[in-house]
Amino acid sequence: MRVTINGRSRELSPEPLESLLTTLRERLFLTGAKQGCDRGECGACTVLLNGEPVCACLTLTRACEGASVTTVEGLATGQALHPLQEAFIVHDAVQCGFCTAGQLMSAVALLARDASPDEGAIREAMAGNLCRCGSYPGIVRAIQAVARANG
Repeated sequence: MRVTINGRSRELSPEPLESLLTTLRERLFLTGAKQGCDRGECGACTVLLNGEPVCACLTLTRACEGASVTTVEGLATGQALHPLQEAFIVHDAVQCGFCTAGQLMSAVALLARDASPDEGAIREAMAGNLCRCGSYPGIVRAIQAVARANG
């Protein structure tokens, strides 16, 4: 099967019940998406599937045939971080960093569909991503900063 991952076409032969998270981490060594709860509750494994955030732990790789998958590794351009990655650093949206990749992917999807979200829309869009360090205020500030810069 063929899948485009971070803009690069890949030929894959996943096991029938192999999750996208397993494929990304163990076959392609893209370890940005983290294995958290394995139940789709924490959002640590969030990636974009055709531009929409999904939990890679609950997504079968075989269901992604012909799709475009973006992981946190696909956000930066060369050595230049994505504006949200920069904003997460500037606004202290990162503590332990375990949830950061999933948070970033959900934030990218949010700003793609709503360039100027209010705080309520940000909190609602990010509700599927848990941060055990409590960095939520910094995450909201970072998303707002990028939205303001783009708007």
